[in-house]
Amino acid sequence: MEAIGILRPAIVLVGWTGGMLAWLLATRLPALSKAGIEPQQAQDTSRLRDLLPAEAQRVANNYNHLFEQPTLFYALVAMIAILGDVDSLHVQCAWAFTVLRIIHSCVQATVDIVAIRFGVFLLSWIALGIMIVREVMAVF
Repeated sequence: MEAIGILRPAIVLVGWTGGMLAWLLATRLPALSKAGIEPQQAQDTSRLRDLLPAEAQRVANNYNHLFEQPTLFYALVAMIAILGDVDSLHVQCAWAFTVLRIIHSCVQATVDIVAIRFGVFLLSWIALGIMIVREVMAVF
């Protein structure tokens, strides 16, 4: 199987992250303006929690989360592609991870029901975990 098969889901997730940045800007900038917050006051974003509406915070929180667990995914996908270990199970797990992270984003940025978010997060870890275990076994 060609490397592009495992890279496509990663590229989709990168694109999704860009979309979340656009959503973040579309919610946070108007919220900052409405609250009368100057850019320098936003230097420490932890102070914004009490000043901005929950809607703006949820999108920002999710954007930050897209730079946590998915970074392992990107590194792993690159390793799988470089080492030539791409197969259908890796590709299926990569797509599952990507779709689950998109669902996680949608839940967190809208209704933010933690039980649903956690379930989706756990499922995404299972998909990622399968990929990790398989690649460790292939390398060692």
